[in-house]
This record gives sequence, structure tokens and C-alpha cells, in this order.
Amino acid sequence: MKKMTITKRISVTMRGFSILKQYCPGLAQGKAMYELINSIQPFVSIWFTAQIVNEISSQRRLKTILLYVLGAVLINFICALLKSIINHVCNEKESQMWSWFGKVFSDKQISLDFVDLENAAIQHQRQEAEENLYMFGNGLAQLFWGISALVRTLVYIVISLVMTVSLFISTSGNRFIDHPIWIGIILVCIAVGGLSKSKATISENDVFMEYCKNTVWFNRVFMFFGKELYMNPEKAKDVRIYSQNTVAEKMLDKLISHERDNQSDITKMALYPAIAQIIIGLANAVCYLFVAIKALFGAFGVGSIVQYVAVLSRLGEGLQELMYILSDNEVYCTHLQNLFEYLDLPNHMYQGSLTVEKRDDNEYYVEFRDVSFKYPNTDTYVLMHVNLKFKVGEKLAVVGMNGSGKTTFIKLMCRLYDPTEGEILLNGVNIKKYDYNEYMSIFSVVFQDFRLFSFSLGQNVSASASYDREKVIECLKKAGFAERLNSLPNDLDTFLYKDIDAEGVEISGGEAQKLALARALYKNTPFIILDEPTAALDPISEYEVYSKFNEIAGTKTSIYISHRLASCRFCDKIAVFHEGEIIQIGIHEELLADRRGKYYELWNAQAQYYTT
Repeated sequence: MKKMTITKRISVTMRGFSILKQYCPGLAQGKAMYELINSIQPFVSIWFTAQIVNEISSQRRLKTILLYVLGAVLINFICALLKSIINHVCNEKESQMWSWFGKVFSDKQISLDFVDLENAAIQHQRQEAEENLYMFGNGLAQLFWGISALVRTLVYIVISLVMTVSLFISTSGNRFIDHPIWIGIILVCIAVGGLSKSKATISENDVFMEYCKNTVWFNRVFMFFGKELYMNPEKAKDVRIYSQNTVAEKMLDKLISHERDNQSDITKMALYPAIAQIIIGLANAVCYLFVAIKALFGAFGVGSIVQYVAVLSRLGEGLQELMYILSDNEVYCTHLQNLFEYLDLPNHMYQGSLTVEKRDDNEYYVEFRDVSFKYPNTDTYVLMHVNLKFKVGEKLAVVGMNGSGKTTFIKLMCRLYDPTEGEILLNGVNIKKYDYNEYMSIFSVVFQDFRLFSFSLGQNVSASASYDREKVIECLKKAGFAERLNSLPNDLDTFLYKDIDAEGVEISGGEAQKLALARALYKNTPFIILDEPTAALDPISEYEVYSKFNEIAGTKTSIYISHRLASCRFCDKIAVFHEGEIIQIGIHEELLADRRGKYYELWNAQAQYYTT
């Protein structure tokens, strides 16, 4: 991968900090403030200690010594108090950090065009970015963890330089020891230590990244076999019946053996820092020797030796850590850049701005005008030249065999997809020109694969944190859930499932369907669509559900999708889909009278279920 320029790295880093500020407000600032106090505190102790030792070794004034001691104690007490307060706040925020990092992905997923959610390449990109999150914090956690090092480095370098100026200004009377060349020698020694640390870090990171290429794949496979296969209840039945655990165990053994064979990489990673530490130790020895010789010739007192040795050590640590920060920054900027590439995926669907007309007479007209559609990166049309017009109050049935394009038709009408060709009109206006969220608000849909969530019953029906309790109860009664509601321990506050509340209730498939219908009713929109939500039921039960819902829907436009024809006989209009085209439109009796038509063929094929 091409190395980033310094300018690019600064830009990426600043954007990373802006995301931290947005999702974890106060966390980075709190960490920086804590480390600022924590880094200054040792210098306070060093300075006061040096003054106390100098006073003891010279004039020995008790009052002055006590003032120094009191000053050191008081400042350290204030620093400790501030650190304790800030640390408590930071720990609380940091404990929530990973959840907020997950929300970065949630927000992006919800903002993506729906068609991109079904794009395998984009979802693979998301998966890689999420794996990066759990291995490296996606650069965001590394950025946060690096705040301490960055603040500490700046404090160490600035304060150390200020406190070592007197080391070179003070004279010993020896021209060789007082020569300015020693400034260069000391700085070179410190720089050599820093460069060796930087080189070790770069080499260590190279080995680590190579190691992680295999580890990402290892973690993905391990998570599937170790968690999904064994712990997921939906898979557990097949695992036990077909003894699939034996296959998983062999694969896991193979993965673990592979990891064991690559432990030499870990040894290399440990070797580089060890060599660097030897070089740093030799560089520090030269610095300490210079301070000791200068003190021996009387340039300063014993206390100043303590100060200079400690400060030079901090200066060396600061420069070494600066080299490390620069190297580490390149690593996490790469991770951040991968994250940003995912977050910057564009939305291709046109976002209109027109307001959907609120009509008291409910005279909404929807028209499909020569609409064709194919999924991205495919050449096969799912729908071809669909022409259909209907208005509010009509009951439309969409029937056909599996794969005939029925659900795609609904997704296009709800604008989850945009047509590849043709246009869809609402009251004569292309639906692309309407405000997207407002247009979506006129539809209530119960999809075949509808989902309820581990929230309270009231929140599931209202799809909101707050709701009208009377309205929720009324919708549940209309959907046939009244009897079950009366048996729930906490009424509408009862949680579904046990993911959030240990006392949550499990509901049957039929009860879930009723709740989904109640949710569609609560939204109270001009259009209500049932997209085979009862496909798992037997034909007679499905017909009963559709008939009941037809009564509930009243004057609203109701669209029923089913591959079972008998369920939709009460509809005003039936559209027969076959291989992506509408091949027949009419009422039940008219379509059944056409003995050469697809509807007649399908009806007779299913007639065995409707003899009663």
C-alpha cells in the first residue's frame, strides 16, 4: 500500500478526532486533560526535590526547606485530586466507547441506499471494516489510546528543554566541559535513542501487520465455528442432528495448528524493541556521564544533578515516544482510511424535496409507467414493462409464482429501489421528486420476513419510544391480540424475547404476525401492504387473516401479495405476475373465466386446498 503523505495523515487524524468528538463527546478532551496533569506532576516533584537537596547541601534554611516541602505536597495533592475526578469521568465514558463505535456502523447502515444493503461487495467492505474495529479499534480506539502518548510527549519535550537550559549555561571553569559542542552531542545521543525506538516500532508493525493478515481470516472463521455454529439456536438443531460439530472441531484444530506454526512472528516482534532498548541505554549513559562530570567540576550543586538526570531522561523518553507516535500514526491512519472509505460510500438515489400532498379526500393515485428493474451488477431484469394504475380505497391483489417479481414490485413502490427504466408516479408526480422520508411515511408494510424487536410490546407496535397507549391497545384488539395482551405480566410494558429483559416473553409465529399487523395499523397511513406475511400458515388460515385484515383496513388502499390465489378473491383488482411481467389484470371471476390464462392455471393447480 502506498504510504500516506504527512498532510494526508494530518487530515485523516483530524477527521478521526471529529468522529470521536461526535460519538464520544468529552472523552478525548478528558483523556488529554488527565495526561496533561499527569505528565506535569513528575516535573513538579523533580524541581522541588532538586531545590530541597540544594538547600540541604548549602545554607540549610529550615523555613525555606519547609516551604519547598509544603509547595510540593500541596501541588501534588491538587494534581491527584483533579486526576481522580477526571479519571472517574473518563472511565465511565471509555466503558461506553465500543458501543458508540458500533453506532458509527449503525448510522452508516441506516443511511445507505437500501439497494446497497443487498450489494455483496459493499457488505463485504462493511464486514472488513467491522473486523478491523474489533482487532484495532478501527483506528478510532488507537487514536484515543494515542492521546496520552501525544500529550505526554509534548509536555516532556517542552518542559525538559526549559529545565535543561541551565545545564548548558552553567559553567564549570573547564573549557572542554563547557564547550557548546556538548549540546550537540547530548541531542545526538537522545536522537539516536529515539531513532532506534522508531526503527524498532516500524519493524515491529511490519511483522504485526503481516501476522494480522492471517489473523483476520482466523478470527472470522473462529467466530463462525466457535459462536455462530455452536451458540446460535437456529443452527443448533442441525448441528446436533447431523453431528456438524465434528467438522467444526477439525477446522478449529487446523486453524490453531496454523497459528502455533506462526509463533516465530511473535518472537521477531519482541526482538526489535529489545535491541532498541540497549541502544537507548547506551545513549542515556553518555548523558548521565556528562552531568556527573560537570557537577564534579563544580558547575552546580548536588540537587541540580537530580534535576538534570531526571529531566534528560524525560527528554529522551519524549523524543523516543515522538518517533513512536509518528510511526504508530501511520498505522492507525491506514485503519482510519479504510473506515472512511466505507463511511464515504455515496447515496445514489435521487433525494427530492417536494412535500407529499395531504388530501382530505384520500384521492391518491399511484401509477407504474413502463417500469423495468434489474439489480445492480446483473443483466437479468426482475421486472419488465410493468404498467399499472390504482387509487386509494382500492383493494389490489398481486399474485403469481415464487420469483415472479411480486416483492420487487412492492419495494419499487415504497422506493426501497428506483426503477432501472420507466417511472412511478404519485398523483402524476415522479416519486423521486418527493422528500424521501416523507414519501416513505405514507406506507405501512408487513413483509414476509418482517421483524419484531426486543423492545416492549407498546414500542414494537408504535415503532417509537413513546406512544399513545389507548391507540396501541385498539390496534392490538383489531389485530386479534387482545386475549394474549390480557395475559401479559406488564401489559404494554412487557418486553418481547429475553435479549434485554430476563422476564421478556416468547411469542408464537401467529402472535408475531398479529403484532406486525397491529404495527401497520398504528402507523395509520393511506397505503397498507401485506407482502406474504402469512406464507408459513396453511391456505385456510391465510385466507382468514387476509379477510379479517380487509375489514380492518376499511377505506385505505390495501395491497395483498400472495402466491395463493384464494386468499385474495375479495380484492377489487388482481394483478397476475409471471417471470417479471404483469400478464393479467382483473377481478377473480373474470380471470377465472379465461381458461387459457395463467390465473386459471394456477387456480386449478391449487384447487385441492379450497374445496371447502
